[in-house]
Amino acid sequence: MRYEVEQKYRVVGNTKIARQIEDLGILPQAKVTQSDAYYAHPNRDFAKTDEALRIRRVDDRNCITYKGPKIDAKSKTRQEIELSIEKGALGARLGDELWQALGFRQVGEVVKTRQVYYLTRGKYEIEIAIDCVEHLGDFVELETLTENSSELESAREAITELAEELGLRTIERRSYLELLLEK
Repeated sequence: MRYEVEQKYRVVGNTKIARQIEDLGILPQAKVTQSDAYYAHPNRDFAKTDEALRIRRVDDRNCITYKGPKIDAKSKTRQEIELSIEKGALGARLGDELWQALGFRQVGEVVKTRQVYYLTRGKYEIEIAIDCVEHLGDFVELETLTENSSELESAREAITELAEELGLRTIERRSYLELLLEK
């Protein structure tokens, strides 16, 4: 099983954190805009089960992502399954039509500009994402993946240590969709 070990932090402005990351000698990847359409299950309340299903569009790439319930009280660690689907607007539309034909309905869309950096700490490649989320503001996400549940604690520790080094303190466990729906 593949696990996403993630922690998200609310920040005020993102220029300072970008400078701190680049001072570590890490160069940014190309900035992208991500558009995430989230879906509700016809017979299960994902808000209650703490699951998520989305179609993500980045340029002409599309993928379907399922996120299982969070498995601890400190981080956003959860099972993640991600599948690429047909490229372009047609692929996104067909994905949407498939979910709707199966009884799912779209419940919201999260649009963000994301600047990504990659850093290796021990055996973990950590993705550092600086997000500017429409209608919500600025956030930093630290994330790594592991296939082994016995490594979850050490992966969380690697992320926590990096967060402390970067001065990130205001943890946000809610998803961007949850935050938008609460507004």
